[in-house]
Amino acid sequence: MGLLSGIGRIGRDLAGAVLPLQLRDIERELDDRLRKIPAQLNEFGYDEFGLSPDWIRRSILPSALLYRLYFRVETFGIEHVPAGRVLLVANHAGQLPFDAAMLNIACLLEADPPRIARGMAEYWVPQLPWVNVAATRSGQMVGTPENCVALLEAEACVAVFPEGVRGMNKLYRDRYELMRFGLGFMRLAIETQTPIVPVGIVGSEEQQPGFANLEGLGRALGMPALPITLGFPWLGPLGLLPMPVKYRMHFGAPMEFGGSPHDEDGSIEPKVEQVKHAIKELLDRGRAERRGVFR
Repeated sequence: MGLLSGIGRIGRDLAGAVLPLQLRDIERELDDRLRKIPAQLNEFGYDEFGLSPDWIRRSILPSALLYRLYFRVETFGIEHVPAGRVLLVANHAGQLPFDAAMLNIACLLEADPPRIARGMAEYWVPQLPWVNVAATRSGQMVGTPENCVALLEAEACVAVFPEGVRGMNKLYRDRYELMRFGLGFMRLAIETQTPIVPVGIVGSEEQQPGFANLEGLGRALGMPALPITLGFPWLGPLGLLPMPVKYRMHFGAPMEFGGSPHDEDGSIEPKVEQVKHAIKELLDRGRAERRGVFR
């Protein structure tokens, strides 16, 4: 018994010594990658859209730790992300937008050159105290067409999730079934002549299994949905934590589309379906290649 407890102490001591080393390694990696991102900043250290590299440097470490140590994210095909303007179009799931955060970290740590994936947030995000400022400082903006066009014309990398809340709050039984895509991202891609890179995110669909969605009560509380999951609301705030599933992100080849952004829906929908089909193929491939939800 004494031998086992001694071995246990040694294991804990080693873990305590190794983790700070990992923290320092990740911090150095983040600093190096952020320095390589071209940014035109004003005298206060912000770009024209409110992004602050210094804010990102000080706030992004928890997400990077989730990326490296908790979700253990693997990326495939990220070399498809170009250096200039691009729309990353991905599936959305998991009740809370950890998938968006992991996509952002993947672009920062794995893409060459490193990119900040500018997310298009839901309209209710600016109503949340502190969160609204944090989102802007980290590069996220409210998902209006005007904001997206301005970012793309500035040669930004923009991440969009056309399923929106429909995808994020889908029930567990509907995992990996893509919900209806909005058409707006395609009109924006055509208007700004921006290539679309489809992204299939495997893992987020199982991170927080939802079994019901009290949409009416959610709307009454000012939220787009109120999902009931394995942990929420039974465990309170702890119930919001995702399970340590393993993420796999598959990036497809860039897709370019012509036409007019003012075409009828009937002309835009087939193009959206092409992107949706590409994402579905990436998801099917990712699910077939993985060994399990947690590894």
